[in-house]
Amino acid sequence: MHDKLQKVERLKQTLNQLRPLTSEELRRLNEEFMIEYTYDSNAIEGSTLTLEETALVLKENITIAEKPLDEHLSAIGHKDAYYYIENLVKQKRELNENEILNIHSFVLMDRPEAKGKYRNVPVKILGTQAITSEPYLIKPQIENLLSWYQNETTLSQIEKISLFHLKFETIHPFLDGNGRTGRLLLNFELMKYGYVPINIKYKDRRRYYDAFKSYNETEDISDMVALVCDYLIEELERYIQIRNNKE
Repeated sequence: MHDKLQKVERLKQTLNQLRPLTSEELRRLNEEFMIEYTYDSNAIEGSTLTLEETALVLKENITIAEKPLDEHLSAIGHKDAYYYIENLVKQKRELNENEILNIHSFVLMDRPEAKGKYRNVPVKILGTQAITSEPYLIKPQIENLLSWYQNETTLSQIEKISLFHLKFETIHPFLDGNGRTGRLLLNFELMKYGYVPINIKYKDRRRYYDAFKSYNETEDISDMVALVCDYLIEELERYIQIRNNKE
């Protein structure tokens, strides 16, 4: 685990020393990432839109015949949420409860009655042993989570961000949209600290779920940290290759 964390930091330093991409190159790469990220994050939650269909919805505003309207709205909402967190990073904003609710409002744009609101009924995460928070505990637990995150000093930044993600999903504060919101918060924090955003792919969902299982059963965060590191390494190496090709 330590080796992976060190490799991420080396690659991050290497990338920072390379010639930057132009604004147009960054825009194109960012758009490609946003489409793939939206596809995978929504697919993990059950969306049936393909990657190609997601691109048509987001780039061409095309409605896909025989696909539910809520899946179209979920794709658009996730895109808007991603661009929202990008703007928060540019403004050097800190994570707080209001921003969590704002991000969730984008994610759940297809559910106006539930967006930006904590759930008021108990829920279970199907197929897991996780015990989610009782509704009356959600707000104080989110406040405690944010306080812990702001004051934690013993973990590396990636470990801390990974543990925040595990804790947030275990609270499961919303009726729907917890996973998408949590992965957006993960990327917000990664970008805020100078890392590249990551896309946890639909094909890797079993490994992702197993990381939660390890945490819920033994409070072991190493599987999630390893997953985040592997995706960071993949993305950093891709960006380094693109930058080197400019030389």
